[in-house]
Amino acid sequence: MSFVHLHVHTEFSLLDGACRIDEVAQRAKALGQTALAVTDHGVMYGAVAFYKACKAAGVKPIIGCEVYVAPRSRTQKEHGIDNNYSHLILLCQNETGYHNLCYLVSAGFTEGFYIRPRIDWELLHAHSEGLICLSGCLAGEIPQALLHGDYEAAKARALELKALFGAENFYLEIQDHGIREEKQTAQGLIRLSKELNIPLAVTNDAHYTEQKDAYYQDVLLCIQTGKTVDEPNRMRFETQEFYLKDEQQMRALFPDYPEAADNTVKIAERCNFDFEFGHYHLPRFQLPEGETDSYAYLEKLCEQGFAERFASRPEVHRQLEYEDGLCGLFSHRLGFYRIRQAKRHPRRPRARQRGGQRCVLLPAHHGR
Repeated sequence: MSFVHLHVHTEFSLLDGACRIDEVAQRAKALGQTALAVTDHGVMYGAVAFYKACKAAGVKPIIGCEVYVAPRSRTQKEHGIDNNYSHLILLCQNETGYHNLCYLVSAGFTEGFYIRPRIDWELLHAHSEGLICLSGCLAGEIPQALLHGDYEAAKARALELKALFGAENFYLEIQDHGIREEKQTAQGLIRLSKELNIPLAVTNDAHYTEQKDAYYQDVLLCIQTGKTVDEPNRMRFETQEFYLKDEQQMRALFPDYPEAADNTVKIAERCNFDFEFGHYHLPRFQLPEGETDSYAYLEKLCEQGFAERFASRPEVHRQLEYEDGLCGLFSHRLGFYRIRQAKRHPRRPRARQRGGQRCVLLPAHHGR
């Protein structure tokens, strides 16, 4: 027998997840589990740290994310409609899947952010390759449709996801944390599985490493919602079952469907993405026709931008010269790129800063 946790929220699910990355990797190892997934809410900030911690613990890391899916387009932001996003679990099978997941998560912030970073079905259809999809927790669209008695809507979305990801890459996710609604939706999910021939996968929505850590996760929720632990009608988890359980506990949740636990191992075996460290992966900037030297071209753009933006302030030219020198220092290796904020030089004038970076003085049409 074996089992793999595929739905885990680390400390990078800010003010929601209480699983310390090093501790959760060690806990999986102590439980005899050979792999572990990270599925933080809408972000991948912790992916590298999680990967390294799992490798150090001798546990196979699976990189994923629990994404927020907009009910309509990611560009629509009408309160009362577009804040009713649903959840979906995406796991990387390979490098293509990792690149697609990075794109989705990034677009969630740059294009779809509304209370949360949201993607939509258009993005998902364009960037599904290399990913394995689980239908999500109680907040997933399929469970929500079942919860509201709309079996046909749940069925339609399940068929769409099966066609989108492929029959071997989409799983109906069943959970039981002792919540009445979960038991209700599990019946519908099992019915869908049988009717549509979609496999099941049992998960525990792990927000803390051990059951005794439930209190600390509750405190995080209080900070997130601006409440105190003594307030009776605040947001809270209904039970204390959202932790990294052992295999026997997980199999006992749905004893009549052992394949739901077996499938977690099959999924883990197919997720084989590895980070490659020690090499640069910055994109190569393509010079326009007639330009042969990236540093010289960057100098030209900066001079043009300076002339447009600071023509009446020649004293700022010292800052341009300083950053121009830094570009020259690194250009042979990195080419055309933005320089991170350097240490403040005691003799140079204060420079305008934005977002913790120094702004290269490019002309307006090069603003990005």
